[in-house]
Amino acid sequence: MKLYLSSYKIGNRIDELKKWINEHGNRICLIPNSRDIYPDSQRKSNGIQADEKELTDLGFDVTIISLKDYFNDKEKLLNRLKEFNAFYVIGGNTFALRQAMYLSGFDEYLKTIENNPNYLYAGYSAGICVLAKDMHGLEMCDEPNINPYGIDTMWNGLGYFDYIFLPHYKSNHKETELIDGCVEYCDKHNIKYKTLRDGDVIIQQIEKQVER
Repeated sequence: MKLYLSSYKIGNRIDELKKWINEHGNRICLIPNSRDIYPDSQRKSNGIQADEKELTDLGFDVTIISLKDYFNDKEKLLNRLKEFNAFYVIGGNTFALRQAMYLSGFDEYLKTIENNPNYLYAGYSAGICVLAKDMHGLEMCDEPNINPYGIDTMWNGLGYFDYIFLPHYKSNHKETELIDGCVEYCDKHNIKYKTLRDGDVIIQQIEKQVER
């Protein structure tokens, strides 16, 4: 599975996304569930539509799929996702996103495609933070106890990195100061992390989860 991991929005490697379209087609599934902590409103809708427009402007054919529609119906989600070989997971609250992935079975689905290089997982902010094996440390910049789905906070991430990503580092972003505090906390508690400035993108192939 190819990873396109951006600090904020689509980042500065759009050439790689255009290359993906040329080689694999332009269909992509946008997953918005990190925003489920916010009440439904025009502002929330506009934010998701802005993410959709960025992809559309690059040439993607975007379908927005809320994982909430598939809670406790993993087979239905699996059948829906067969239409796609690319996923874009947007920023918001990492802990809400992780719960939505668990309740819908999206986390299990990723395991079935992780060793296939013809799939793309792209995302930014919460969409990349959720890839860590252990999400401790992120509570310094993301509220872990806001629970839109009625289950306990999940601290185990998707398990693809043995460190946490800290996006928006030293950037013109409202969460930059929170990230500075998170860096200090991680240093103090020996939590491994990798910072990204807005615009930064990490691109790599990944085949399996890290050892637990």
